[in-house]
Amino acid sequence: MTKESKLVTGDYMVLVGYFVIVIGTGVFSSLKNRGSVGGYFLAGQSANWWLVGLSLFASNIGSGHFVGLAGTAAASGIAIAAFELHAVYTLSLLGWFFVPVYRSAGVFTLPEYLCKRFGGVRIRMYLAVLSLLLYICTKISADLYSGAVFLNQAIPGVGIYLSVFILIITAAMFTITGGLTAVIWTDAVQTVIMLVGAAVLMFKSFDAVGGYQKLKDGFPNAVADTWKEHKNDSNYKYKDCGQVTDHYWTLMHPWDDPGLPWTGLVFGLTISAIWYWCTDQVIVQRALAAKNMCHAKMGCILASYLKVLPLYLIVMPGMVSRMLYTNEVACNEPKKCEEICENEKGCADIAFPKLVVELMPKGIRGLILSVMMSALISSLTSVFNSTATIFTLDVWCHIRKHATDVELMIIGRLCVVFLVVFKELFHYIQAFTAYLAPPMTAVFLLTVFWKRISEPAAFWGLTFGLVMGMIRACGDLYYKSVSKPCGEPTDVEVPAIIGKVHYLHFGFILSVIVLIFTVIFSLFTEEPPESRYMGMTFSTRFKPTSSTRPSSDLKQVVTQQPEHGEHRQLQYFQDLLAGRTFEELPFHTKLCLWMCGIEDLARPQHELQPETMDRSIYEPPNTAMMLHGQMILCLCVITGIWIFYSL
Repeated sequence: MTKESKLVTGDYMVLVGYFVIVIGTGVFSSLKNRGSVGGYFLAGQSANWWLVGLSLFASNIGSGHFVGLAGTAAASGIAIAAFELHAVYTLSLLGWFFVPVYRSAGVFTLPEYLCKRFGGVRIRMYLAVLSLLLYICTKISADLYSGAVFLNQAIPGVGIYLSVFILIITAAMFTITGGLTAVIWTDAVQTVIMLVGAAVLMFKSFDAVGGYQKLKDGFPNAVADTWKEHKNDSNYKYKDCGQVTDHYWTLMHPWDDPGLPWTGLVFGLTISAIWYWCTDQVIVQRALAAKNMCHAKMGCILASYLKVLPLYLIVMPGMVSRMLYTNEVACNEPKKCEEICENEKGCADIAFPKLVVELMPKGIRGLILSVMMSALISSLTSVFNSTATIFTLDVWCHIRKHATDVELMIIGRLCVVFLVVFKELFHYIQAFTAYLAPPMTAVFLLTVFWKRISEPAAFWGLTFGLVMGMIRACGDLYYKSVSKPCGEPTDVEVPAIIGKVHYLHFGFILSVIVLIFTVIFSLFTEEPPESRYMGMTFSTRFKPTSSTRPSSDLKQVVTQQPEHGEHRQLQYFQDLLAGRTFEELPFHTKLCLWMCGIEDLARPQHELQPETMDRSIYEPPNTAMMLHGQMILCLCVITGIWIFYSL
């Protein structure tokens, strides 16, 4: 029996309004900072602090958060919110320790930073290729899968993939035409939509369940009727399935807890968080787009405050969904779960979508669907732009060493087209990021804070960590694939290193091993010359190298051969014009030039201007003191929340 759509005319009108607002913002912002490499990939370093903060938040909050966070909360309680609250500490590291180094080094991408720091290209290519694979196989896939789960509840049937395809095309158009400027502006608008819509749902859900205290007291009693019927039957094999632990209302679980032990959150999560917030291109690129260091730091502070909200806007509504729709969300028998959500291992993932389509009144569901679309589009545009940046500046520039700015802007846009055309849906694989992040975190920490680290040590440290992480990740994936639903007997024996060592514990152990390995290796190799770390470590950030080396290897090619590069670009447009003015070109030609951001170069009398990056990290003393105080206040607030939900 085919399900019917839960949306009505009013919902579709809200959706139309959403697309009008977002597309209007995207078109408007696409007209800015799009005619140069720095403008396309770093928004011309002109973003204000509030744009940076909203974009940092929106880039992180994808549709996977609404499905995954709410679903995990429905299954086990508020502990999953630790991933959101923990981000505040690493955002402070980003703004105060990492961004100053990246700006001083004058880089577009993180692989480029490692290349300038160590010399050579093997580390740059290693990190570029690994980042591209992670973006395609995890981040994009996760958001599309989560979006499909939600749309399956709201618009069942054949409309799922068509809707997802429309969202991808919308996200790609902003990224292709406007670059990072358009992405940041649409992120800002969509963050407001997300927060307003999620807040409406939060108040409705608390009202439906009877309030905050009712949720806290009643959540452990939300168990399926099938469990209640057999709770006194000692032979009932699903008796331990679908239950809530005693630690459902605390962030800190015992160290041996199989879910989220406190030791894993304090040590293992810190390693993964430093990788994500301080060394991942998607996040760092937004901070580098700020007009100066003060705006970058203030953007990190704004994002830190916003990261408190998912606990109340997503996690707790997911728990409410379990209380209101217990038999569906908390199903404990595989056959029942298969009937409800086509997943015999549980239906917790439908917690947030179920809440929306059942609780929200007709005409308002479209608002929450807009929230999901905002989360999906903002996350996709961020990943699309960062993927294009890494491929163009780290991979293509290595292949085409004398590529012109025009060529690079076109290649960046074609990369996004490739992602859209060849992307498929995969289930999110948490193990890959959890196990591949530790070696990168260890090497980046040494690179930024230790001048003595050598290129061979960094490369082999990354390689050693990658091999170890992949072995554990592949083992996890295999044993998860052959595991049976709760209550079903299994004849597969899981090795202790996988079954007994939590993935967060393993991540911390791996990072320590890689760090020690890299330090020892560095001490037995030649010390890097001063030119390799001056201006590119935290201790030398105010002492840029005395050489006149350009801010990027890409710009080095153009700067070394300005006449050659300029001649090639202008000759191309002379051939294109063939004696005509720009206004006399066919419409489709002018449209293609505009889409690529190079229409001005085809106009008469246009002169190519040398492009430079702002590498200044100066902060006025009074402003710096104010920013320090704001961050300390923010950290105190978040620490207070941690303590409140850990006692």
